[in-house]
This record gives sequence, C-alpha cells and structure tokens, in this order.
Amino acid sequence: MKKLLFSLSFIIAFAAAAVSQNGYEITVNFKNNKDTTMYLVKYTWDQQYIVDTCKKVKSGLVVFKGKKPLDKGVYTLVSQEKSIYFDFFVNETQKFGINTDMTDIVNTLKSVGSKENENFFSYIKYITNKNQEFGKIRDKSKGMSKADSINFITTKYKELNDGVKKFDADFMNKVKGTFVYDVLNLKTEKDAVNVPKASNGRPDSVYQYYYYKSHYFDGIDFKDDRIIRTPFFNKRIKKYYEGVIVQHPDTVIAEIDKVLARCNKDSLIYNSLVVYFTYKYEQSKIMGFDKVFVHMADKYITNGASKKLGYSPETIQKIKERVDILRGLLLEAKVSELYMIDTTYAKQVKKMGFDTCKSSKSVTDLYYKNLEKLTPMFKTLYQVKAKYTVLVFWASDCGHCQTELPKLQEGLKELNGKIDYKVYAVQTKDDYEEWRKFIIDKKIGFINVFDPIHLNNLKERFDIYSTPVIYVLDKDKRIKGKRLSAEQTAGMLKMLEGVQ
Repeated sequence: MKKLLFSLSFIIAFAAAAVSQNGYEITVNFKNNKDTTMYLVKYTWDQQYIVDTCKKVKSGLVVFKGKKPLDKGVYTLVSQEKSIYFDFFVNETQKFGINTDMTDIVNTLKSVGSKENENFFSYIKYITNKNQEFGKIRDKSKGMSKADSINFITTKYKELNDGVKKFDADFMNKVKGTFVYDVLNLKTEKDAVNVPKASNGRPDSVYQYYYYKSHYFDGIDFKDDRIIRTPFFNKRIKKYYEGVIVQHPDTVIAEIDKVLARCNKDSLIYNSLVVYFTYKYEQSKIMGFDKVFVHMADKYITNGASKKLGYSPETIQKIKERVDILRGLLLEAKVSELYMIDTTYAKQVKKMGFDTCKSSKSVTDLYYKNLEKLTPMFKTLYQVKAKYTVLVFWASDCGHCQTELPKLQEGLKELNGKIDYKVYAVQTKDDYEEWRKFIIDKKIGFINVFDPIHLNNLKERFDIYSTPVIYVLDKDKRIKGKRLSAEQTAGMLKMLEGVQ
C-alpha cells in the first residue's frame, strides 16, 4: 500500500458543474479487512482530496453515499491509517459495488454494476502479476554463471516484455473510446516503431526524439476535465515540460501556448495549467525562465483574468507589479541609468545633510540646492566603458557579501588582459565608514559607488531582496547574465567571449 499525503490547500477555486441529480452510492465489500473507518478520495492534478468518509465500517462493509453526484474521474479507497488500497473509476455510473479480499486485494477485485471498473480491474490484475514475474526472474538466475545468468535474464525479460506489450495493445484496442482508454493512454509512451537507420548504422535517435515529442499528447483530450482527476495527467505534463522539450524559455512559452490552446478556456484543466505554469516559472531558479512567468502573467492573468482562476483583484495587482519589475530585468533587456556617487566624494555628500532628511520633499529640495556640486561627483553606470560590465549590488554589513566580494575579485583576476570588463559595485546601504573600511581592508579594486541621495530606487528596479546580486551586462548595458554567484561570474564572461 502507498502512503497518502492529504493537502488542505486547493490549487484553484473551481468546482465542476454536476450533470446528474441522482447522487452516488458506492459499496465496497472488503473481506478480512479490520478497518472501522475508510475514506473516499479524489485525485485532482497532483493532490488527493477526501470527498466522503465511512465511519461505520463493520466486517469490511464500506458504504459511501451522497445526494449530489461525484465529479467524474479516478478515485481511491483509503484506510484509516491514510494508506491507499486501490483505485477505481467514478463516471456516468455512480451507483456500483466492489468486492475484494484483504489476503490478495488485486487478484480478488471484482466490480458489480460498473463495466469500466470491470475492465480496469482486469488490466491491473494482469500488470500486477507480470510485475511479480519480472521480480522472480533474477531469483531464478541465482547459481548460474555470469554469462548464463545474463542470457537467462535477458531472454526471459524479452519474453515477458513482448507479452505485456501485446496485452497492452490488445487491451487498449478493446477499450478504445471509453474513459478507461483515456486514463491509461495518459501513461502510455508513444515510441517510434520501424525507426530508420542513421549514417552510423544505428537507429536514428533524432528521428526517435522528434517522433516521440510530436506524438507525446496523442489521444489526450484537453477539453475533458475528467483526465485531470487521475493519477497520471500531472505526471505527463511535468515530464513533457521538464524532460522532453528543449529547456529554453522561448520553447517553453511556445509549448505552453500550444497546450492551453487545446483546452476550453475557464475549464478545470485550463485554469489548473495556468496556475501551475505561472507558479512554476515564477519560482524557477534557472536563469532566464522568469520570461515564462512574465508571459503567463501578461497573456493569461493580468489581461482580464478569469475569476475562476481563484486570484483576488489584490493578488492580480501584486502579480502585475512583480511582472513590471521583472520585465525590465529579462535577459537582453537594457538596464536604465544609475546615478551613483563614488566613494571619493562620500564625506562631501554627507556634509550636505541628506542623511538627516525626513521626507522625499526635503531630499528633493536639498538635491536641487546642491545640484551644481553633485554633478561632477556622479559615477554613472553608462560612464563605464567596457565590453562587459559586472554590476554588483552588495551591503557592507552582509556576511555573505563579505565572503563573496573578495571571492569575485579573485575569480576575475585570471581574465585581466584577456577580456575587457569592469566591475561596478553598488553599496546598497548608507554606512560609509563600514563600507570604506571593508574596501580598504580587502583591497576591493572595483568601481565602488553608493546612493546617499536615494535617487535610484535600487531594490525595486533591480529586484534586490537579498545581497549580493550580480548581473553581467554587455557594452550596451544589456543583461547577458543575472543573479550569478561569485564563482559563476568569471565563467559567464568566458562563455560570452569564447575564452577557455
């Protein structure tokens, strides 16, 4: 039995409309079972939800009964210890029985009044027994020589595998057009047959890949919400987007749009996928994949999002604000100018009194009052002339920064004379003395600047929620790399320049 984890949170606020008013009644006669409580549990995406509880199980007799029909899909019977016993179908027929015996649950499963479950149970009986045969083959090879053992196992595996493939194909042909077919099709791999040979005489792997990719979703009806209430749909989606297609944001965006175009807008599947992809790529740690999040928000959420997505107006506004920040920080985006003060002028600026200002108006007034003096003190980002600019945001009181800044400087030394680069290091705090001491003590030879006038709104413009944050810009100040570690920065410059 598999352990089941129950979640109290829902992916989306969506409920399927009932198509029948006759209710449901599912009776399970579970011989030799000692439970006194059992749960009827529904699959939805990658979660399982309790939809009914039988608290009076006696002699293995379990009855789930309700006045409203159940959502159509795959359900599972769960023990009082929260372990799964077996799966079954709830579809058009919502009044049926199931008989089984605790001593051999799978092989004693019988359906009463549900043809779909009768077919499904016959399938899992066959597959379960063949899996057990696979497990016994290795035991039978014990005592043989290594060569004989390999030959025996290989031959037996092939015999069993060929038999399973034939059974699977025959079974799928038998149940084609039914919901059982639709569910099992979700876990069926569409591998190429009669693969042509490549120039090296081996099966053409390129042909195999493109066949597999182009047929991956064959037979899957994205307009049928029942398939999301199965244990296989979420796995098939995740595998495709994480392991089948090329991991590039533009490719992912195109493939997401293709799948969502196959769904009915505002359906359970459509809304679940929108929420899943939005969250997945907003949380992605892979550089550049925030572009997918921006696309999802722009196309499916902030532009007249459906209320059925479950997002409140306040949440949508927050998503929009987040996207507006990230949009200007996507790879290849050109960053805006930074007006910073060089360390050389820090004491002079401090005497002007910006640190004592109590409001934005007082800062503005003081700024224009001292503009003539301030102008020559600025060391702006666009004044940095180099093929590459390493833009670093750090704080002198940040322990991680104190480790990373010297490490960054040391790592970049090997590029001196090989790659035209400069480091523009922005102190995000106002503590001049601590900052100055660290630079001198650690001999940080970067272009060291800070913003005592608070002109630049650094945290929002550059998404700085922790430090250090490192960007690599090209000569036009376009982002080529971002959120890099000290170790990764030199490697990024080498890659961009083609230096080994």
